[in-house]
Amino acid sequence: MQGCLELAEQESGRVWKMIREEIREKYERWCHRVFDSEVSADLSTMSEEQIEEAFSSDLTFGTAGLRGIMEAGTNRMNVYTVARASQGLADYLNRSVEPEKRKIAVSRDSRNRSELFSRTAAEVFAANGIQVLIYREIMPVPLLSYAVRQLDCAAGVMITASHNPPEYNGYKVYGADGCQITSEAAEAIQQAISETDLFEDVRKLPFEKALEQGMIQWIPEEIYDSFTDTVKNQSLIGEEVPRDCAIVYSPLNGTGLRPVLRALKESGYTQVTVVPEQEQPDGNFPTCRKPNPEEREALQLGLALADRNGADLVMATDPDCDRIGIAVRDAQGQFVLLSGNETGMLLLDYICSRRTECGTMPQDPVMIKTIVTTDIAERIAESYGVHTQNVLTGFKYIGEQMTAMEKAGHPESYLLGFEESYGYLTGTHVRDKDGVGTALMICDMFAYHRSRGISLLQRLEQIYEKHGYCLNSVYSYQFEGSKGSFTMERIMNVLRSGVRRIGGFNVEEVKDYREGIDGLPKSNVLRFRLASEIILIARPSGTEPKLKFYLSIYAKNRSQAKLKEKQVLTDIDGLTKI
Repeated sequence: MQGCLELAEQESGRVWKMIREEIREKYERWCHRVFDSEVSADLSTMSEEQIEEAFSSDLTFGTAGLRGIMEAGTNRMNVYTVARASQGLADYLNRSVEPEKRKIAVSRDSRNRSELFSRTAAEVFAANGIQVLIYREIMPVPLLSYAVRQLDCAAGVMITASHNPPEYNGYKVYGADGCQITSEAAEAIQQAISETDLFEDVRKLPFEKALEQGMIQWIPEEIYDSFTDTVKNQSLIGEEVPRDCAIVYSPLNGTGLRPVLRALKESGYTQVTVVPEQEQPDGNFPTCRKPNPEEREALQLGLALADRNGADLVMATDPDCDRIGIAVRDAQGQFVLLSGNETGMLLLDYICSRRTECGTMPQDPVMIKTIVTTDIAERIAESYGVHTQNVLTGFKYIGEQMTAMEKAGHPESYLLGFEESYGYLTGTHVRDKDGVGTALMICDMFAYHRSRGISLLQRLEQIYEKHGYCLNSVYSYQFEGSKGSFTMERIMNVLRSGVRRIGGFNVEEVKDYREGIDGLPKSNVLRFRLASEIILIARPSGTEPKLKFYLSIYAKNRSQAKLKEKQVLTDIDGLTKI
């Protein structure tokens, strides 16, 4: 046995030596071929550990596109990896799309280097004969999805890393329907990228020259105007409801400022105060480590401002303005942050009730949610005669169902799509989360219930009284570095090994979505139904080095649910330390 171990160690050492030699060759090639000043500066200061992380692999292109730390290297976001991805996407479009339909919309958020990356992508597309339609200024995700649909583009690209820390950026790709690309398209694009040498095969046409030639054009202001009108027309509030709510809003130094304020102002909300420290676009996001409206830290300045000026509603959108988080006052005047599930439940209830009252409920209404989103939503939907469609995690799956409904000839059946991670879409104008439209719908919902003498928290309690109390929570465990994915895979394998009890509760049912079940595509997700009405779902994040656990616990009240949660979390914490 000892001899076998020694041979295994020797073989492992030889493999790692070869890998390090390949990494060093990649690094040296970059040192000789790179001309971009920022990338060159990165290369000159990298430690051996940084070189290993940055060149150990290529940045993987998936259904969420690319996302990574901005730095030199094949496993990083920089002008070279962006150009290579754009060349691969261009090759894919030129092979699969008819010449007259080869148009692509491009937008960007406020992150550092986003303008550089968006222009780099545009230069590559233009050089490959693809017409580029690009926003002059930063614009959020929903406006990119809207432009793709309105301008009849074959694809769209959004330069963003959503709510990641400031050192990150990303590259999201959309299909002709305005939805994030399918797995099949992502695989085909990845294949095209892998066949592209980032120094030898990338073609570029300088931005200004492409503008002169008409290969790059600015997206007209009319698209923004049309989007705003479409969002406003979704309102269900009615003219008689006062809109004099005192609201605090934060774009978290991102793209939401202009479109959100315009939609609210033109809809009658004039008492909106913006958090001054988070008002202007700033890719350094100086007020919080993560510009994520799911976390209290990101809303802290808004909460303090609301306390000073007496506002009752606080809202924040993430940098690309597709997610939104809110806080409201309780009976004691203290602010309570609503979870993504709670906001979604309230929106679903409000939309269904108002559609019913106004006589605009479609004949076959549908609500779409992800499998990790609270099951109470199904109970709410059923009480209004609304069908629930469950999909895999990721808003693109919601978008795909919307597109299928549109092709079937009944897009009006769609009422709401939402996921627990603070993403909502209340209309059919786009195919991704829309923080702009949702901000207006939340304000309408708040004003409507206030006009009837109840708060959002009181309405939430009424929902729990009718459908049962359910505690929904998400716990994320970070696994950084090149070994992180292996650690997460090992934990998932342990969970798949036949676990019989978790937190002292018997495992009554296991659903493994890895092979594709319930009519859904394959996905690395495990769903456990435990005794005592507990649902536990485990899945590695598709965009961050995290393993996420979703808990849904039914109980008589919150305190009983928290006791059950504590028991389950004890086992989860132990599992993540193996």
